[in-house]
Amino acid sequence: MATDRYDLIVLGAGPGGYVAAIRAAQLGMKTAIVERENLGGICLNWGCIPTKALLRSSEVYHHLHRLKDFGLSADNPGFDLDAVVKRSRSVAGQLNRGVGHLLKKHKVTTIMGTGRLTGPGRLSVETKDGTQTLDAAHILLATGARARELDHLKADGERIWTYRHAMTPKAMPKSLLVIGSGAIGIEFASFYADMGAEVTVVETVDRILPVEDPEISQVVAKQLTAQGLTLHTGASVDALKATGDAVEARITRADGSTETGRFDRAILAIGIVGNTEGLGLEELGVRVERGHVVTDRWGATSVDGIWAIGDLTGPPWLAHKASHEGVAAVERMAGLDTAHPLDTDNIPGCTYARPQVASVGLTERQAKDAGYEVKVGRFPFIGNGKAIALGEPEGLVKTVFDARTGALLGAHMVGAEVTELIQGYVIARQLEATEEDLMRTVFPHPTLSEMMHESVLDAFGRVIHY
Repeated sequence: MATDRYDLIVLGAGPGGYVAAIRAAQLGMKTAIVERENLGGICLNWGCIPTKALLRSSEVYHHLHRLKDFGLSADNPGFDLDAVVKRSRSVAGQLNRGVGHLLKKHKVTTIMGTGRLTGPGRLSVETKDGTQTLDAAHILLATGARARELDHLKADGERIWTYRHAMTPKAMPKSLLVIGSGAIGIEFASFYADMGAEVTVVETVDRILPVEDPEISQVVAKQLTAQGLTLHTGASVDALKATGDAVEARITRADGSTETGRFDRAILAIGIVGNTEGLGLEELGVRVERGHVVTDRWGATSVDGIWAIGDLTGPPWLAHKASHEGVAAVERMAGLDTAHPLDTDNIPGCTYARPQVASVGLTERQAKDAGYEVKVGRFPFIGNGKAIALGEPEGLVKTVFDARTGALLGAHMVGAEVTELIQGYVIARQLEATEEDLMRTVFPHPTLSEMMHESVLDAFGRVIHY
């Protein structure tokens, strides 16, 4: 087939790739995007979005069992698992179609197929109609990542799941083993526990949610344990085998003792690995380390004209990180004076479990290890009128400041709706707000956001409501 020439070819239409393609089109670049499976990528189709739809169903189901607390009643609340899954897939499908509309609106050429670099500025695409060759001044790799597996921890899709299998269960397991306690693991643990499964979580380090502030991890662990989940930290799953209608797991605890447990299902949530295979990277000399493409702060690889963004380039593995990297890379390609690289210290992280967790910047320990003299503020949900009125009195807002300059070094939150609240602190860090700026800001009453104000006040000995 004939060779088509573009200013930019984007390989991968996830939240990094499609956003980059749209921004390039806005800047007048003739742009094509190549996707082998679904527009919107894993995030939209099998990750961020459909999991939130599932978690919303489990949250509503949880509240149905609390109706008496609110003076309400209903007989025998239940659920239809097929309908729960169908709604989740419908939400993903709606947004998938929306991405297609946006690409068409911005006149981005969309090509469904599998792409491979065949030379500088050249991409070969295998489509259902044959091979298509594309040329461009710039090629942006946004191929994402997939679930990590180990030799003794492999998914079969039936009894042993990855996140993808866990989103479309055919039946609700009575017992579930979750291996790994990062955001993905804890979100699935929360969903299945709220839907009635007996959930056990195994984490190799000494606490769950290991990237979060240890104090926040402790609050989450306490709440999950109170909900009935079993948490093994400092532990490992040394063997995992599907046997008949169950999964057998040999678990070594922190004290060295071992046990063999039987579960209906197991979920592998032990991280992800970049999709670097089959792209032609080695042949062109693109540098790859530990399963991820190496780039500079703009997304440029070791080969001129080839760029990479998102999960493919390593942590943090977050959709919003990929989107902003894509914009930064494209604006750099276009030579915009306003182009600026992404500051990874200002990227918020969210876990949408029950309770929710959100954070940005340094933890208290990280700040101290970096040499800062810190002031730390805390405010509990129980001190907030809106939280009590919502029936959500458990949680904590924690802020970490540079004692010398008043700079906000980090913010860490656990409790209802904190994934929506964290952006206030993200903006504060982006604008380099000091403690005085935050203390002088008027927060509306009654809102959960008032706790953000109070936590700042507490760091400087001025807390009012606790």
